[in-house]
Amino acid sequence: MTGHRPPGVFRRTAVAIATGALALAGVVALPATAAQADTTAKGDVIANLWEWNWNSIASECTNVLGPAGYGAVQVAPPSESLKQSSYYWWDVYQPYSYTLNSRFGTATQFAAMVTACHTAGVKVYTDAVINHTAAQTGTGYDGTTLTNKYDTPDWDPSDYHTSADCPTSDLTIQDYSNLTQVQNCELLGLPDLKTGAENVRSGLAAFLNKQIALGVDGFRVDSAKHIPATDMAAIVAKLNTTTSGAAPYVFDEVYPGSTPQPSDYYGSGDVLDFTYASKLKSAFQGNVSDLSSIESSGILPAANSVSFVTNHDTERNGLHMSYKDGDTYKLANLFELAYKWSTPTVYASWEWTQSDQAPPNSSGFVTDTDCSSGSWYCLDRDTGVVGMVAWHNAAGSAAVSNWQTMSSNVIGFGRSGAGFFALNNGSSSATYTFTTGMADGTYSDVVDGGTTKVTVSGGSASITIPAKGAVAFYDSSYTCTVGCDDTGGGGSTSTVTATFNEYASTTTGTNVYVVGSIDALGGWDTSKAIQLSSSGYPIWSGAASVPINTSFTYKYIKKDSSGNVTWESNANRSAASTTSAVSLNNSWNVANADATDVTFNEYATTTYGTNVYVVGSIASLGSWNTSDAIPLSSESYPTWRKLVIVPKSTTFTYKFIKKDSSGTVTWESGTNRSYTTGTSSGYTTSDTWK
Repeated sequence: MTGHRPPGVFRRTAVAIATGALALAGVVALPATAAQADTTAKGDVIANLWEWNWNSIASECTNVLGPAGYGAVQVAPPSESLKQSSYYWWDVYQPYSYTLNSRFGTATQFAAMVTACHTAGVKVYTDAVINHTAAQTGTGYDGTTLTNKYDTPDWDPSDYHTSADCPTSDLTIQDYSNLTQVQNCELLGLPDLKTGAENVRSGLAAFLNKQIALGVDGFRVDSAKHIPATDMAAIVAKLNTTTSGAAPYVFDEVYPGSTPQPSDYYGSGDVLDFTYASKLKSAFQGNVSDLSSIESSGILPAANSVSFVTNHDTERNGLHMSYKDGDTYKLANLFELAYKWSTPTVYASWEWTQSDQAPPNSSGFVTDTDCSSGSWYCLDRDTGVVGMVAWHNAAGSAAVSNWQTMSSNVIGFGRSGAGFFALNNGSSSATYTFTTGMADGTYSDVVDGGTTKVTVSGGSASITIPAKGAVAFYDSSYTCTVGCDDTGGGGSTSTVTATFNEYASTTTGTNVYVVGSIDALGGWDTSKAIQLSSSGYPIWSGAASVPINTSFTYKYIKKDSSGNVTWESNANRSAASTTSAVSLNNSWNVANADATDVTFNEYATTTYGTNVYVVGSIASLGSWNTSDAIPLSSESYPTWRKLVIVPKSTTFTYKFIKKDSSGTVTWESGTNRSYTTGTSSGYTTSDTWK
């Protein structure tokens, strides 16, 4: 069976590749001998450097991942993809051709990256988008032009599922509990490849084998749940062995839902465990003591899964934690590395304020990662994370032992004498005596780079754990060598992200800002106010790093092109941060005391590029002006959802509309809907497009 999980330790092997021509969409000169991954003394930890460009990944493998002991790096889809004017991150999940010239670099740079990572002892896993091709026509990052989404350089119309296979009128998935629709219809209008056909299976395998020939060691399969398990197994069976002589490591994305089940895919590889990440979020935003029963909480079997704290989808849709959760998020990653379970991943990407936001780029092409710029969040090189990668590798297969729950916020456990780990999710430091299972001696705390020492006597140790921190030790001589004093590019460890979302209609040239009582919000100095993004207009959004456990006041202002400032007319707004990210939703001139919230839920299917909005009779719903309608989120598609701040004790009418990429508006049929708010909060609607 192919797609085995990666062994914890490999020996260096030397495998020569015969010289000759390799058929690529772009010509790549291969070295006579492929560089091999030297994973001696390396573990299985995967660094997910999501949407970093190839040159930056090569540098990170050489300078950080290899020395730190990471076993592999997961990289973005390497194929050519859609290039649309906003350069959104999801462009890369719309393949245009299987050339390896992409927004992350050329095919030559890709091959060089693989070689550099192997030289550093790090395997390379690519994101394989093989369920579908692009929903939108246009031009790709290597110049490929598509005028028919069912006719690409690699596929003909006959290679896709049609109405003969998909029962819906528009070929899109409308019922996510229907297995036939999930696997034979189009996900958000993305043309669904007929993976049951032998020529399609062979073509997809050839694309993956082209990468294997360059040294790629495995694949994260995107949207695997939309590929029948038998088709997935048949494609994997066609894959060549890697340049190290091993079967490529395959792990599938099977997003939660009623059908299919993750276990259906165990025959072709491991499965990403979304439930594991959900359990971590629940515990770290509640009681970490609940982690004592994580193995029986419904997570996937360790032997068949890959764990993660967040990924590019779930950090944006709120299903899981994100860097915006500050120290709590980092602490969840440290636990993942400490607890013996499945293959762990560490996610590092860029900071964002809008869910569709593009990575830092130049005309769409992703620019080099700069972990000190504030644009990127390089968790892979955080001091504590690097220390725990070394700790994880040293603990190896040793079983969890000596579990101790000291409070709802403080836990500790060992790994049968190979190491000990304790964490404190509380807001103040905590001191406890733990039974460590370790030999007596003095050890270095890997979480702070070896600065703090812990003395074990009689198998026990009195340990002071910082607020929102951890202490871990395994080796008395541990010294930080990579990422020392590095907080991952995420700012101060005593701050969390506050996201501001303000409904405000404006005229051309006028922008919306937030300003407030703390330095992070300009200290009421309008020249230092935080400018919000209009990408979700009429919702203006932005984020600031605010101190934890801090109360502050704030207000929104408008500035026109001449710099004239207009303040909201209501009283100052009040908020308070905790140790987790906070989101503040407001409407212009609707005071906190007079406001309530209504979450609009609309069930509506759409084609790619078409979005759903709500518009209504009151100002916070656009006053029936479609240009000021509220864009709803497709995170729970086909249900579109958005929380809107509206006045209390108010009756209003509303309706849903659709807008396509050209701005064409389609109104739902029937009479206007009506709703009345009261004096409480948390109102919801549940509607279906008519």
